[in-house]
Amino acid sequence: MEVVLFDDFKKIDMRVGKIVDVQEHPDADKLYVIDIDVGTEKRKIVAGIRPYYQKEELIGKLVIIVVNLEPRKIRGIESQGMLLAGLDDGVLGVLTIDRNVSPGTRIT
Repeated sequence: MEVVLFDDFKKIDMRVGKIVDVQEHPDADKLYVIDIDVGTEKRKIVAGIRPYYQKEELIGKLVIIVVNLEPRKIRGIESQGMLLAGLDDGVLGVLTIDRNVSPGTRIT
């Protein structure tokens, strides 16, 4: 197991994002292409959460995303961040905010 130091963890830029649109990935049954408002910009994130959520469940949710990752093509579509989620005993949960926090707010 790799040890992560606190100073390394502080380098991760996590922000609140508001999901504004969700589309099925045209080339992958388990992927969604998600448009997220992060305050100063919109980001497109490809996430493997399609088996766990209906599109309608996600739209409008305030979620936590990592924004300081290099963009990466996933099945031909550029993903501009990472949506945080956890899987426990076959149940996936996307990290959400339960208060009205503005998109773009930094998680500290």
